[in-house]
Amino acid sequence: MIEILSPTLLARAKDTGALVADILQTLKSRSAVGTNLMDIDRWTKDMIVEAGALSCYVDYAPSFGRGPFGHHICTAVNDAVLHGRPYDYTLADGDLLSLDLAVSKGGVAADAAISFIVGDTRPPESVAMISATERALAAGIAAAGPGARIGDISHAIGTVLREAGYPINTEFGGHGIGSTMHQDPHVPNTGRPGRGYTLRPGLLLALEPWVMADTAELVTDADGWTLRSATGCRTAHSEHTIAITDDGAEILTLPAQTRRNRHAGEDAA
Repeated sequence: MIEILSPTLLARAKDTGALVADILQTLKSRSAVGTNLMDIDRWTKDMIVEAGALSCYVDYAPSFGRGPFGHHICTAVNDAVLHGRPYDYTLADGDLLSLDLAVSKGGVAADAAISFIVGDTRPPESVAMISATERALAAGIAAAGPGARIGDISHAIGTVLREAGYPINTEFGGHGIGSTMHQDPHVPNTGRPGRGYTLRPGLLLALEPWVMADTAELVTDADGWTLRSATGCRTAHSEHTIAITDDGAEILTLPAQTRRNRHAGEDAA
């Protein structure tokens, strides 16, 4: 189903997106050497409940997972990249941690992901990989707008990732979002421009470039959920929910400080 949101629902989507972004930034600030992934899951639950929102993950049981996910956030460390099920693991210095969060509030969902390095050690290859996914995400957003096509977004994302030297997996990618977390259209992380669904104002998309350092092949963990690189290499993942507007694309999952800076710039103009 491809859902076009009314102005009322779009306003709610902005609130949900802000909540998702703020939870992720809080979790990033708390995630340190010695933090357990189960603590991150517990903190996430507490913030979702406090906000009067609902987790999109706890009862989620799609065909590609084994039973309900059962947790409130995806926590992927080092060679894990998608659908990382929290478990009893304590973060170490230099770990590459990806957090992926989807929440519903007011009947509208928003979805975002961030990757960052824990502690003081900053492996250059990991820093470069995170940067590549962030640049690809920015390129995909820049390609989105009324009248553009899904292939335009996919091509923009794929161009950045390919130029950075990363293999691209097309099994999982971005997606439509609205009253439910995962909707059509699928947004692959590579594609041909001018192809696919034509974007319309009111459409929400979750764009999510993700890469593995030296492979495009995934393997599934024994937990039935966590997807890891087949070679054991590190991975990275960046995601925003955007709304297609008459003027282009609006990012709904920006961190609070970025939102404040943008508003200040608009007021000054």
